[in-house]
Amino acid sequence: MLGDSPGSLLAGEYFFYFMLYSFLGWVLEGSYNLYSLGTFRKEGFLKGPFKPMYGLAPLLLLAAKDLGLSLPLMILLALIIPSAVEYASGWLLKSVFHKQWWDYSKMSYQLRGHICLKFSLYWWGLATVCMYGLQPLIEMLYLRISTLWLLLLPLAALVLAADLLWTCRNRRRSLKGLELGES
Repeated sequence: MLGDSPGSLLAGEYFFYFMLYSFLGWVLEGSYNLYSLGTFRKEGFLKGPFKPMYGLAPLLLLAAKDLGLSLPLMILLALIIPSAVEYASGWLLKSVFHKQWWDYSKMSYQLRGHICLKFSLYWWGLATVCMYGLQPLIEMLYLRISTLWLLLLPLAALVLAADLLWTCRNRRRSLKGLELGES
């Protein structure tokens, strides 16, 4: 039966982690903005309550952890992977949409405004706590709701895909309008 193979169960579990961490990233970023700017909502790439960058980095760290890498190597990867994901995300968004959603260019030890040492250290601490503190709890949560999640997975994928497609379509339209001289 479709969906009963170990690979599809693992993919469903990883998609759960991606969606949950993407949502938690949206909450974290909103909370940081509330603290620093006085408003929770800050424009992100997607319109919905998801920050895919926050979902991808933990997945890559989980994949590395599943390889059985040593703790010192995992702690090093907890610094490298989130920073690499943030840099690649910033570069890709700027290249495709000609917009920079965050800019660290005025901060010390930054690289093209996409990453900086200060926030890389924040991500390092957050990723380490996430992998060794939060992830075991999230795994327990997944085990409790996995049957329900596998039923909801197509809907969650559809919602994320619709948000991504709608966002890309509207942002590309805005770019074409700017290229044609419209405001």
